[in-house]
Amino acid sequence: MPVLVLGLAEMERAGVRAVHLTKRAWFQNNARMDVSAGQLDSLKWDSNGLVPAIIQDHRTGEVLAMFWMNRAALEKTIETGKVHSYSRSRGRLAMKGETSGHVEHVKSISTDCDRDVVLVRVEQVGAACHEGYYSCFYREYQPGAGEWKVVGRRVFDPEKVYAKH
Repeated sequence: MPVLVLGLAEMERAGVRAVHLTKRAWFQNNARMDVSAGQLDSLKWDSNGLVPAIIQDHRTGEVLAMFWMNRAALEKTIETGKVHSYSRSRGRLAMKGETSGHVEHVKSISTDCDRDVVLVRVEQVGAACHEGYYSCFYREYQPGAGEWKVVGRRVFDPEKVYAKH
């Protein structure tokens, strides 16, 4: 089934309301939010206790990243107003930007009709991609080409940001 992604302004003009995972309708000024256990219980977590989370720029609608979240990561995201994920490679919770300073301030959290994917609309500080691009989706398929074409914009040098001190 195709997915239509609209920006917040387009959604509001169309009268679309998102299904939010908190007791309050919107995150306001990154204030601490209450976690609604019942709403989290209704999500369809996979066999590893994870749900995919699509991270989207709340102003432009651009998809910035896809993270895995376990319940603790989603609860921490709701409580702090900053995106947290579950790092499968490190086996731990990670706050987006904990090393780079490029945090994502949550504006809203929605789920799809099947409740097996979470959409987190954010205000991105800096870049979403650890390779220095604004979005992790900076490569585009090119028919007949041997390589993916870089189409995104690089906003920082990862060697400088992630340099070992």
